[in-house]
Amino acid sequence: MQDMLLPGVEIIDPRALSAAISADLTTEPDPRAARALVVRHLAEAKAAGNAALAAAFAARPMEARALTRAQSHLTDGLVSVAFDLARNHFHPAHNPTESERLTVLAVGGYGRAEMAPHSDVDLLFLTPWKITPWAESVIESMLYMLWDLKLKVGHSSRTVRDCLRLARDDITIRTALLEHRYITGDAALARELDDALWSDLFRNSGPEFIEAKLAERAERHKRQGGQRYVLEPNIKEGKGGLRDLQTLYWIGKYLHRVPDAAGLVAAGLLTQEEYATFNRAENFLWAVRSHLHYIGKRAVDQLTFDMQVEVAARMGYADSGGRRAVEVFMQDYFRHATRVGELTRVFLTQLEARHAKPEAAIIGLFRRRKKVRAGFKLVQGRIDALDPKRFLADKLNMLRVFEEALRTGYLLHPNVMRLIAANLHLIDDEMRDDPEAKQIFLDLLLKHGNPERSLRRMNELGVLGAFIPEFEPIVAMMQFNVYHHYTVDEHIIQCISTLAQIERGELVEELPLSSSILDAGISRRVIYVALLLHDIGKGRPEDHSILGAQIARRVCPRLGLNDEECETVEWLVRYHLLMSDMAQKRDIGDPRTVRDFAKAVKTRKRLDLLTVLTVCDIRGVGPGTWNNWKAMLLRQLHRDTTEALEGGLENVNRERRADEAKRQLREALPDWDAREVRAELARHYPPYWQGLLTETHLVFAHLLRDLPDHEIRIDLHPDPGRDATRAAFALEDHPGIFSRLAGALALVGANVVDARTYTSKDGYATAVFWVQDSDGHPYEVARLPRLRQMIEKTLRGEVLPREALADRDKVKKREREFRFPTHITFDNEGSEIYTIVEVDTRDRPGLLYDLTRTLAANNIYIASAVIATFGAQVVDTFYVKDMFGLKLHTKPKQDALEKKLRQAIAEGAERAQA
Repeated sequence: MQDMLLPGVEIIDPRALSAAISADLTTEPDPRAARALVVRHLAEAKAAGNAALAAAFAARPMEARALTRAQSHLTDGLVSVAFDLARNHFHPAHNPTESERLTVLAVGGYGRAEMAPHSDVDLLFLTPWKITPWAESVIESMLYMLWDLKLKVGHSSRTVRDCLRLARDDITIRTALLEHRYITGDAALARELDDALWSDLFRNSGPEFIEAKLAERAERHKRQGGQRYVLEPNIKEGKGGLRDLQTLYWIGKYLHRVPDAAGLVAAGLLTQEEYATFNRAENFLWAVRSHLHYIGKRAVDQLTFDMQVEVAARMGYADSGGRRAVEVFMQDYFRHATRVGELTRVFLTQLEARHAKPEAAIIGLFRRRKKVRAGFKLVQGRIDALDPKRFLADKLNMLRVFEEALRTGYLLHPNVMRLIAANLHLIDDEMRDDPEAKQIFLDLLLKHGNPERSLRRMNELGVLGAFIPEFEPIVAMMQFNVYHHYTVDEHIIQCISTLAQIERGELVEELPLSSSILDAGISRRVIYVALLLHDIGKGRPEDHSILGAQIARRVCPRLGLNDEECETVEWLVRYHLLMSDMAQKRDIGDPRTVRDFAKAVKTRKRLDLLTVLTVCDIRGVGPGTWNNWKAMLLRQLHRDTTEALEGGLENVNRERRADEAKRQLREALPDWDAREVRAELARHYPPYWQGLLTETHLVFAHLLRDLPDHEIRIDLHPDPGRDATRAAFALEDHPGIFSRLAGALALVGANVVDARTYTSKDGYATAVFWVQDSDGHPYEVARLPRLRQMIEKTLRGEVLPREALADRDKVKKREREFRFPTHITFDNEGSEIYTIVEVDTRDRPGLLYDLTRTLAANNIYIASAVIATFGAQVVDTFYVKDMFGLKLHTKPKQDALEKKLRQAIAEGAERAQA
């Protein structure tokens, strides 16, 4: 074998190994002891070979093809020595007949001589006719030796006729035989199989094989998540993975009998440049897969978050420019996966052109077809350049072709995609400054109703990064956290796709507010460009919103926006997280929150634009990120801010809200007598009235009615409007009550998404939590009685949360490598009567309990808590006062509390990792 990681004899020397074993066997008459002796020798050779390869690969961690060949060479040596010993020592045939010929072939990946450290060993034992007892004994002895070596051996024993019959009916067997390779035994028999396969089976069944492999590929992609940017990809089976490259090679080999992937060039299926891309991607993916095997000490193909960090380190990646090594590594991975996708598309269309079914073309004649503009033509129903030279002579065609595809609904032909990818250098400053180029690009975004289609194709071909060079660094950029489901560029395209869906009226029920804003009319140029640029600053040490705004200031004029539009886009990019942060991390029932937000947005126009951008941004994070809870928060913030902007900021005040809330509760209690109603309205302080909805005020009115001392009343109720279960508690107030309630909820596995606690003037605590189960859904009604029982036990002191939480308060293994540095801030401006303490750190089940217990132990009263979870990261915001009812003004007091909170987080994190 060529190009191995080490010279063959340094990996395994079959001759020397056979001689050493034979010498020892002469003194060992017992067959069982003899086999054990053979296995011992083979095991030592295997261990030595693997150790030598592991050391060489650690030193040269990117030379994957050289490793896979070397690994196959080691396996060949073990298999051939085991076969020789089984045939010549354990079962010698003194007068072998013609029927006792036996051949050992490698099939599948082993047949291709591509093996990762823990790949399966797939063997085919070939006999001329029905298997003889002698051949059966040889095969059995050989397999036992290989199994004793802990090799995962897949095997079959067949005649040439069997192989043809089975391969005709089973595409998997046919594919394995396509890659058979002679290892040892009767070479003439191996040639006989080879000739029979090519003359009787492969020769006239190309279209059938192609169809089967492509159907298999589509099914595989579906199982793996259906798209290339799955953040924990399967290196072997996923979209853009090794199996996709192998499928190209299999088809090429089947049709043209190419000896290796390089033969695809001679067959005219790939250009030399495309084969170089194929080669680089294949080597990279094999390197990743091999490192995974070494780390896992077994066959591992899933690149999980914890594995990604180790693989990146083994492959020599380092932290740079504010990005972790693992993020740089995964960006390389996704770029290779994208190129594999491009190669596949080009390759398959070449095939389609050669093997097109005539009836498909005839059907096409009867369809009504849009005409393509001058300079373009249709080939197999796809847009191609009429004349490549003339196409390139006017470089604006590099953009026009994408708009033509959107206008007509046709796909691009791989010929024109090849042409574009090979000539990206034509997209230069002169072209970027051309007014017509700017107009074409804006038309792509605004004119045809589905801009994500052209943006995704432009991105994959490198056109987007060439036309907007500032976009290029975020192409295939991964964010190493469990919250973001997509790479940064794909996230942006998903956001634009969401905006287009809203515009097309497809999300009216799910997103009524955004749909009504777009119906009423906002600047489409501004919102589309803002979404395109909102995360363009990611991946650097600076705040991506600030850096993104600076980039937007440069890019917007280049895209043809006027001064006012440029300024608005820059503002939106700079503050694109503001509304999300206000809604999810602050108490929007507090009038100060609304007033501060209104001061920041200044105008209704900006508020509407920011609302739509925020909704698209959250939905673009990934499936399941958007929910009723976030929708409700954003709708409320938009409504209250609109009132503040239109009616004046002074109208947003506690008294007005409190009076309105009391009026609504009075109307909701028609069967209470006037004295009871007056008592209920008088017993609460203003924050209680402004912080809760009337339906919750009503629940507390009933819980507090004639509440005896020492009794705890609980109301658990699904709140579908918030995608959560509302847990309301009424009991005598005492220090630390919030912490005890948080502990009780943590114990039952409830995930707190929001919480409020108030003390009444007559000494009762009214606390309400909104909780979800471990899957992020409201609790099923059937589970509520058990939930209530467990909470009551905890509140009565029968269960101690800290002890009971010990086993549950763990961080999942796959999430341990995420780094979320703890940030704690104190804000005395964001609320009129409370200090806002914001704790941004890694999430875990017992965190809220630990934080609230620490606050209680330091005589801090918690009025409300707002919990925002972003995957494995959480931001817990507490509205607090000290024991005298004052804000935490002094720096020493803040520093002392921060130290205690950090200590509680660190101790909890240590327990969680244990």
